[in-house]
Amino acid sequence: MLDYFALFLVFFVALVIFYGIIAIHDIPYEIAKKRNHPQQDALHIAGWVSLFTLHVLWPFLWIWATLYREDRGWGFSHKTTASMNDLAAMQEEIATLKVQLDDLHSQVIEQREEK
Repeated sequence: MLDYFALFLVFFVALVIFYGIIAIHDIPYEIAKKRNHPQQDALHIAGWVSLFTLHVLWPFLWIWATLYREDRGWGFSHKTTASMNDLAAMQEEIATLKVQLDDLHSQVIEQREEK
């Protein structure tokens, strides 16, 4: 009876370890999905590759997944909101210049018609 219990315990522990390894390899992908990472599919595939390479790549995948945040991008600069404001200002300035150019164009046409 004790032999059967030991055999059951060996299979149970092996199954839990196998499932644990597969569950662990998917953590960077879950982080990427939560953060809406633009390369989450690549992280998922790299996680499976890491599973077959005994999780050698796994710490790098963790870093790759945690570097990106949707609110600030990769986090290397804080210019994202400033650049969006600059873009809006530039678009407004371009619209103003187009109106001025149209006015000048109509003035030139009027002057030519007067001659």
